[in-house]
Amino acid sequence: MRIAWIGKKSPFCGNVTYSREITNGLLDRGHEVSFLHFAQEEAEPDNWPNFQEVSLPFIYKSQVYTIPTFKATKVLTESLRNIQPDIVHASLTLSPLDFVLPEICEELNIPLVATFHTPFAGKGAKLISGTQLLAYQLYAPFLDNYDRVIVFSQIQRELLARMGVREEKIAVIPNGVDTAKYSPGYSQVKTEFGAERLFVYQGRIAPEKNIEPLLRAWRQSDLGPDSKLLVVGDGPLRASLEPFYGSEYNIIWLGFVAGEERRIEILRGADVFILPSLVEGLSLSLLEAMACGLACLATDVGADGEVLEKGAGVVINTKTVRSQLRTLLPLFQDHPELTTLLGQKARKRVLERYTLSDNISRLQDLYTEVLAQRQLTLSW
Repeated sequence: MRIAWIGKKSPFCGNVTYSREITNGLLDRGHEVSFLHFAQEEAEPDNWPNFQEVSLPFIYKSQVYTIPTFKATKVLTESLRNIQPDIVHASLTLSPLDFVLPEICEELNIPLVATFHTPFAGKGAKLISGTQLLAYQLYAPFLDNYDRVIVFSQIQRELLARMGVREEKIAVIPNGVDTAKYSPGYSQVKTEFGAERLFVYQGRIAPEKNIEPLLRAWRQSDLGPDSKLLVVGDGPLRASLEPFYGSEYNIIWLGFVAGEERRIEILRGADVFILPSLVEGLSLSLLEAMACGLACLATDVGADGEVLEKGAGVVINTKTVRSQLRTLLPLFQDHPELTTLLGQKARKRVLERYTLSDNISRLQDLYTEVLAQRQLTLSW
Protein backbone atom coordinates (compact mmCIF):
# COMPACT_ATOMS: atom_id res chain seq x y z
CA MET A 1 0.00 0.00 0.00
CA ARG A 2 1.28 3.48 -0.85
CA ILE A 3 0.66 5.86 2.08
CA ALA A 4 1.18 9.62 2.21
CA TRP A 5 1.73 10.58 5.85
CA ILE A 6 1.28 14.20 6.89
CA GLY A 7 2.74 14.97 10.32
CA LYS A 8 5.53 16.53 12.35
CA LYS A 9 9.21 15.79 12.77
CA SER A 10 9.94 18.73 15.08
CA PRO A 11 9.79 20.30 17.60
CA PHE A 12 9.67 17.20 19.80
CA CYS A 13 6.22 16.28 21.19
CA GLY A 14 3.87 13.31 21.35
CA ASN A 15 2.72 13.92 17.78
CA VAL A 16 6.33 13.62 16.58
CA THR A 17 6.87 10.32 18.43
CA TYR A 18 3.56 8.98 17.11
CA SER A 19 4.46 9.81 13.51
CA ARG A 20 7.93 8.30 13.82
CA GLU A 21 6.82 5.04 15.43
CA ILE A 22 3.84 4.45 13.15
CA THR A 23 5.69 5.21 9.91
CA ASN A 24 8.57 2.97 11.02
CA GLY A 25 6.05 0.19 11.72
CA LEU A 26 4.30 0.60 8.36
CA LEU A 27 7.61 0.48 6.49
CA ASP A 28 8.63 -2.66 8.40
CA ARG A 29 5.46 -4.33 7.10
CA GLY A 30 6.30 -3.57 3.49
CA HIS A 31 4.21 -0.46 2.86
CA GLU A 32 5.55 2.47 0.84
CA VAL A 33 5.44 5.66 2.92
CA SER A 34 5.99 9.27 1.86
CA PHE A 35 6.30 11.81 4.68
CA LEU A 36 5.01 15.37 4.23
CA HIS A 37 5.90 17.75 7.04
CA PHE A 38 6.62 21.36 7.87
CA ALA A 39 10.37 21.56 7.38
CA GLN A 40 12.72 23.11 9.91
CA GLU A 41 16.45 23.71 9.67
CA GLU A 42 17.27 22.21 13.05
CA ALA A 43 18.67 18.68 13.32
CA GLU A 44 15.98 16.05 12.96
CA PRO A 45 15.08 13.73 15.86
CA ASP A 46 16.77 10.33 15.88
CA ASN A 47 15.46 6.97 14.65
CA TRP A 48 13.57 8.30 11.62
CA PRO A 49 13.13 5.90 8.70
CA ASN A 50 14.49 6.49 5.23
CA PHE A 51 11.51 7.55 3.12
CA GLN A 52 10.54 10.08 0.50
CA GLU A 53 10.05 13.46 2.17
CA VAL A 54 8.21 16.60 1.13
CA SER A 55 8.87 19.88 2.94
CA LEU A 56 5.86 22.13 3.49
CA PRO A 57 6.69 25.83 3.98
CA PHE A 58 5.59 27.49 7.20
CA ILE A 59 5.67 30.82 9.01
CA TYR A 60 5.65 29.51 12.59
CA LYS A 61 5.79 26.12 14.27
CA SER A 62 5.58 25.09 17.92
CA GLN A 63 4.75 21.99 19.92
CA VAL A 64 1.11 23.09 19.98
CA TYR A 65 0.26 24.49 16.53
CA THR A 66 1.66 25.41 13.12
CA ILE A 67 1.05 28.36 10.78
CA PRO A 68 1.81 27.46 7.14
CA THR A 69 2.59 29.92 4.36
CA PHE A 70 0.00 30.61 1.65
CA LYS A 71 2.11 28.48 -0.68
CA ALA A 72 1.84 25.39 1.51
CA THR A 73 -1.59 24.35 0.19
CA LYS A 74 -0.32 24.36 -3.39
CA VAL A 75 2.84 22.44 -2.45
CA LEU A 76 0.76 19.85 -0.60
CA THR A 77 -1.73 19.42 -3.46
CA GLU A 78 0.96 19.06 -6.13
CA SER A 79 2.94 16.64 -3.97
CA LEU A 80 -0.07 14.37 -3.44
CA ARG A 81 -0.84 14.51 -7.16
CA ASN A 82 2.74 13.37 -7.90
CA ILE A 83 2.92 10.71 -5.18
CA GLN A 84 -0.46 9.22 -6.12
CA PRO A 85 -0.94 7.46 -2.76
CA ASP A 86 -3.61 4.87 -2.08
CA ILE A 87 -4.47 6.69 1.13
CA VAL A 88 -3.50 9.87 3.00
CA HIS A 89 -3.04 9.77 6.78
CA ALA A 90 -2.79 13.13 8.56
CA SER A 91 -1.48 13.19 12.11
CA LEU A 92 -3.18 16.52 12.75
CA THR A 93 -0.80 19.32 13.72
CA LEU A 94 -3.37 21.99 14.66
CA SER A 95 -2.76 23.85 11.43
CA PRO A 96 -5.05 25.66 8.96
CA LEU A 97 -4.06 22.99 6.42
CA ASP A 98 -6.04 20.45 8.47
CA PHE A 99 -9.27 22.17 7.38
CA VAL A 100 -8.55 22.14 3.63
CA LEU A 101 -7.21 18.56 3.50
CA PRO A 102 -10.64 16.94 2.93
CA GLU A 103 -11.27 19.26 -0.01
CA ILE A 104 -7.83 18.53 -1.51
CA CYS A 105 -8.21 14.77 -1.14
CA GLU A 106 -11.75 14.85 -2.52
CA GLU A 107 -10.48 16.70 -5.60
CA LEU A 108 -7.73 14.09 -6.05
CA ASN A 109 -10.08 11.19 -5.17
CA ILE A 110 -7.80 9.90 -2.38
CA PRO A 111 -9.22 8.47 0.88
CA LEU A 112 -8.25 10.53 3.93
CA VAL A 113 -7.66 9.34 7.50
CA ALA A 114 -6.74 11.60 10.45
CA THR A 115 -5.39 11.09 13.94
CA PHE A 116 -6.77 13.72 16.31
CA HIS A 117 -4.34 14.20 19.21
CA THR A 118 -5.77 17.21 21.01
CA PRO A 119 -5.85 16.58 24.78
CA PHE A 120 -8.85 16.97 27.06
CA ALA A 121 -9.71 16.82 30.74
CA GLY A 122 -11.30 14.04 32.76
CA LYS A 123 -14.18 11.60 32.51
CA GLY A 124 -17.30 13.12 31.12
CA ALA A 125 -14.85 15.06 28.94
CA LYS A 126 -15.30 18.33 30.80
CA LEU A 127 -12.79 20.35 28.83
CA ILE A 128 -10.90 23.12 30.51
CA SER A 129 -11.54 26.49 28.96
CA GLY A 130 -9.14 27.77 26.37
CA THR A 131 -7.13 25.98 23.72
CA GLN A 132 -8.55 22.47 24.16
CA LEU A 133 -12.21 23.55 24.13
CA LEU A 134 -11.65 25.82 21.15
CA ALA A 135 -9.82 23.09 19.24
CA TYR A 136 -12.64 20.56 19.71
CA GLN A 137 -15.34 23.07 18.78
CA LEU A 138 -13.36 24.25 15.77
CA TYR A 139 -12.38 20.82 14.46
CA ALA A 140 -15.57 18.80 14.94
CA PRO A 141 -17.43 20.09 11.82
CA PHE A 142 -14.38 19.48 9.63
CA LEU A 143 -13.49 16.06 11.06
CA ASP A 144 -16.80 14.74 9.79
CA ASN A 145 -15.44 15.32 6.26
CA TYR A 146 -12.57 12.85 6.78
CA ASP A 147 -13.12 9.20 5.81
CA ARG A 148 -12.05 8.16 9.32
CA VAL A 149 -10.83 9.95 12.44
CA ILE A 150 -8.61 8.02 14.84
CA VAL A 151 -8.80 8.86 18.55
CA PHE A 152 -7.12 7.15 21.49
CA SER A 153 -10.04 6.30 23.78
CA GLN A 154 -13.76 5.65 23.95
CA ILE A 155 -14.17 8.79 26.08
CA GLN A 156 -12.74 10.92 23.27
CA ARG A 157 -14.95 9.13 20.72
CA GLU A 158 -18.07 9.98 22.72
CA LEU A 159 -16.95 13.59 23.05
CA LEU A 160 -16.52 14.07 19.29
CA ALA A 161 -19.82 12.30 18.62
CA ARG A 162 -21.59 14.76 20.95
CA MET A 163 -20.01 17.58 18.94
CA GLY A 164 -21.46 16.29 15.68
CA VAL A 165 -18.89 13.89 14.19
CA ARG A 166 -20.74 10.80 12.94
CA GLU A 167 -19.89 7.80 15.11
CA GLU A 168 -19.19 5.57 12.13
CA LYS A 169 -16.40 7.99 11.15
CA ILE A 170 -14.58 7.64 14.50
CA ALA A 171 -12.15 4.77 15.17
CA VAL A 172 -10.57 4.10 18.56
CA ILE A 173 -6.95 2.96 18.16
CA PRO A 174 -4.90 3.72 21.31
CA ASN A 175 -1.28 4.78 21.30
CA GLY A 176 1.10 1.83 21.32
CA VAL A 177 4.60 1.14 22.63
CA ASP A 178 7.39 -1.07 21.32
CA THR A 179 7.45 -3.40 24.32
CA ALA A 180 10.72 -5.04 23.29
CA LYS A 181 12.49 -1.69 23.33
CA TYR A 182 10.61 -0.25 26.32
CA SER A 183 11.05 -3.06 28.82
CA PRO A 184 12.54 -3.67 32.28
CA GLY A 185 16.31 -3.96 32.19
CA TYR A 186 19.65 -3.10 33.73
CA SER A 187 20.46 0.55 34.42
CA GLN A 188 23.07 2.45 36.42
CA VAL A 189 20.96 5.58 36.76
CA LYS A 190 20.47 5.20 40.51
CA THR A 191 24.22 4.96 41.01
CA GLU A 192 24.73 7.94 38.70
CA PHE A 193 22.46 10.15 40.78
CA GLY A 194 23.24 8.64 44.19
CA ALA A 195 19.71 7.44 44.86
CA GLU A 196 18.18 4.40 46.50
CA ARG A 197 14.66 5.38 45.41
CA LEU A 198 14.17 7.23 42.13
CA PHE A 199 11.02 9.09 41.07
CA VAL A 200 10.59 10.51 37.54
CA TYR A 201 8.49 13.16 35.84
CA GLN A 202 8.85 13.28 32.04
CA GLY A 203 7.06 15.85 29.91
CA ARG A 204 6.83 19.53 29.07
CA ILE A 205 7.38 22.04 31.84
CA ALA A 206 4.19 23.90 30.97
CA PRO A 207 0.97 24.98 32.75
CA GLU A 208 -1.17 22.12 31.40
CA LYS A 209 1.26 19.57 32.86
CA ASN A 210 0.54 20.85 36.39
CA ILE A 211 4.06 20.09 37.66
CA GLU A 212 4.20 22.67 40.47
CA PRO A 213 1.88 20.72 42.84
CA LEU A 214 4.20 17.73 42.36
CA LEU A 215 7.25 19.86 43.21
CA ARG A 216 5.54 21.36 46.27
CA ALA A 217 4.45 17.94 47.49
CA TRP A 218 7.98 16.61 47.03
CA ARG A 219 9.52 19.48 48.96
CA GLN A 220 6.99 19.19 51.78
CA SER A 221 7.36 15.40 52.03
CA ASP A 222 11.06 15.71 52.94
CA LEU A 223 11.86 12.15 51.90
CA GLY A 224 15.56 12.41 52.69
CA PRO A 225 18.75 12.35 50.58
CA ASP A 226 18.37 8.75 49.39
CA SER A 227 15.25 9.59 47.35
CA LYS A 228 15.61 11.74 44.24
CA LEU A 229 13.14 13.26 41.79
CA LEU A 230 14.29 13.52 38.16
CA VAL A 231 12.52 16.13 36.05
CA VAL A 232 12.97 15.24 32.39
CA GLY A 233 11.82 17.85 29.90
CA ASP A 234 11.83 21.54 29.14
CA GLY A 235 9.27 24.27 28.66
CA PRO A 236 8.17 27.81 29.50
CA LEU A 237 7.82 27.28 33.28
CA ARG A 238 11.24 25.74 33.88
CA ALA A 239 13.04 29.07 34.41
CA SER A 240 10.57 30.13 37.11
CA LEU A 241 10.35 26.75 38.91
CA GLU A 242 13.90 25.39 38.95
CA PRO A 243 15.39 28.08 41.25
CA PHE A 244 12.82 27.25 43.97
CA TYR A 245 12.88 23.46 43.64
CA GLY A 246 16.49 22.49 43.16
CA SER A 247 19.18 20.12 44.36
CA GLU A 248 18.74 21.17 48.00
CA TYR A 249 15.44 19.28 47.86
CA ASN A 250 16.97 16.34 45.93
CA ILE A 251 15.29 17.45 42.70
CA ILE A 252 17.43 17.03 39.59
CA TRP A 253 16.48 18.94 36.44
CA LEU A 254 17.76 17.08 33.38
CA GLY A 255 16.13 19.23 30.72
CA PHE A 256 15.11 17.80 27.38
CA VAL A 257 16.69 14.39 26.74
CA ALA A 258 16.85 13.82 22.97
CA GLY A 259 18.37 10.34 22.95
CA GLU A 260 15.83 7.55 23.16
CA GLU A 261 18.35 5.10 24.63
CA ARG A 262 19.06 7.57 27.43
CA ARG A 263 15.35 8.01 28.15
CA ILE A 264 14.93 4.24 28.33
CA GLU A 265 17.94 3.98 30.64
CA ILE A 266 16.34 6.54 32.97
CA LEU A 267 13.03 4.70 33.04
CA ARG A 268 14.66 1.34 33.64
CA GLY A 269 16.55 2.76 36.61
CA ALA A 270 13.58 4.48 38.21
CA ASP A 271 10.96 3.18 40.65
CA VAL A 272 8.00 5.53 40.22
CA PHE A 273 6.67 7.64 37.34
CA ILE A 274 4.42 10.63 38.12
CA LEU A 275 2.24 12.53 35.65
CA PRO A 276 0.08 15.25 37.29
CA SER A 277 -1.36 16.76 34.06
CA LEU A 278 -4.54 18.82 33.82
CA VAL A 279 -5.20 17.60 30.26
CA GLU A 280 -3.88 14.73 28.14
CA GLY A 281 -4.83 12.68 25.11
CA LEU A 282 -3.17 9.36 25.86
CA SER A 283 0.32 9.98 27.22
CA LEU A 284 3.06 8.08 25.40
CA SER A 285 5.42 8.90 28.27
CA LEU A 286 3.05 7.13 30.65
CA LEU A 287 2.84 4.05 28.41
CA GLU A 288 6.63 3.97 28.03
CA ALA A 289 7.09 4.09 31.80
CA MET A 290 4.52 1.32 32.30
CA ALA A 291 6.21 -0.83 29.67
CA CYS A 292 9.51 -0.41 31.54
CA GLY A 293 7.87 -1.73 34.71
CA LEU A 294 7.54 1.45 36.78
CA ALA A 295 4.83 2.04 39.33
CA CYS A 296 2.80 4.87 37.79
CA LEU A 297 0.74 7.68 39.28
CA ALA A 298 -1.28 9.88 36.92
CA THR A 299 -4.26 12.17 37.00
CA ASP A 300 -7.60 11.01 35.62
CA VAL A 301 -7.44 13.16 32.47
CA GLY A 302 -7.71 12.22 28.83
CA ALA A 303 -7.41 8.45 28.60
CA ASP A 304 -4.72 8.15 31.28
CA GLY A 305 -7.16 7.11 34.00
CA GLU A 306 -8.55 4.46 31.67
CA VAL A 307 -5.02 3.11 31.14
CA LEU A 308 -4.37 2.76 34.89
CA GLU A 309 -7.83 1.56 35.95
CA LYS A 310 -8.39 -1.66 37.93
CA GLY A 311 -5.03 -1.73 39.63
CA ALA A 312 -2.52 -1.02 36.85
CA GLY A 313 -1.47 2.17 38.66
CA VAL A 314 -2.67 4.91 40.97
CA VAL A 315 -5.15 7.47 39.60
CA ILE A 316 -5.16 10.85 41.33
CA ASN A 317 -7.54 13.80 41.22
CA THR A 318 -6.43 16.98 39.44
CA LYS A 319 -7.95 19.14 42.20
CA THR A 320 -5.95 17.56 45.03
CA VAL A 321 -2.65 16.56 43.41
CA ARG A 322 -0.44 18.09 46.11
CA SER A 323 -2.26 16.61 49.11
CA GLN A 324 -2.54 13.17 47.53
CA LEU A 325 1.13 13.10 46.57
CA ARG A 326 2.15 14.17 50.08
CA THR A 327 0.53 10.91 51.25
CA LEU A 328 1.65 8.73 48.36
CA LEU A 329 5.30 9.76 48.01
CA PRO A 330 6.37 8.49 51.49
CA LEU A 331 4.30 5.35 50.92
CA PHE A 332 6.13 4.54 47.70
CA GLN A 333 9.47 5.37 49.28
CA ASP A 334 9.00 3.13 52.29
CA HIS A 335 7.37 0.14 50.57
CA PRO A 336 9.46 -1.04 47.61
CA GLU A 337 7.36 -4.20 47.37
CA LEU A 338 4.40 -1.97 46.44
CA THR A 339 6.27 -0.31 43.58
CA THR A 340 7.46 -3.70 42.32
CA LEU A 341 3.91 -5.10 42.27
CA LEU A 342 2.44 -2.04 40.57
CA GLY A 343 5.28 -2.03 38.05
CA GLN A 344 4.51 -5.63 37.12
CA LYS A 345 0.82 -4.82 36.72
CA ALA A 346 1.64 -1.76 34.63
CA ARG A 347 3.73 -3.75 32.15
CA LYS A 348 1.07 -6.46 31.98
CA ARG A 349 -1.56 -3.81 31.11
CA VAL A 350 0.58 -2.45 28.26
CA LEU A 351 1.19 -5.95 26.89
CA GLU A 352 -2.56 -6.61 26.96
CA ARG A 353 -3.81 -3.36 25.41
CA TYR A 354 -1.15 -0.92 24.23
CA THR A 355 1.51 -2.58 22.07
CA LEU A 356 2.77 -0.85 18.95
CA SER A 357 2.41 -4.10 17.00
CA ASP A 358 -1.33 -4.28 17.71
CA ASN A 359 -1.63 -0.57 16.92
CA ILE A 360 -0.12 -1.09 13.44
CA SER A 361 -2.31 -4.15 12.77
CA ARG A 362 -5.47 -2.24 13.65
CA LEU A 363 -4.34 0.68 11.51
CA GLN A 364 -3.76 -1.62 8.53
CA ASP A 365 -7.25 -3.06 8.99
CA LEU A 366 -8.67 0.46 9.06
CA TYR A 367 -6.88 1.41 5.83
CA THR A 368 -8.23 -1.73 4.15
CA GLU A 369 -11.76 -0.94 5.35
CA VAL A 370 -11.59 2.66 4.12
CA LEU A 371 -10.24 1.63 0.71
CA ALA A 372 -12.91 -1.06 0.32
CA GLN A 373 -15.60 1.44 1.23
CA ARG A 374 -14.24 3.92 -1.33
CA GLN A 375 -14.24 1.22 -4.04
CA LEU A 376 -17.80 0.29 -3.17
CA THR A 377 -18.87 3.92 -3.41
CA LEU A 378 -17.19 4.30 -6.82
CA SER A 379 -18.86 1.13 -8.12
CA TRP A 380 -22.27 2.66 -7.40
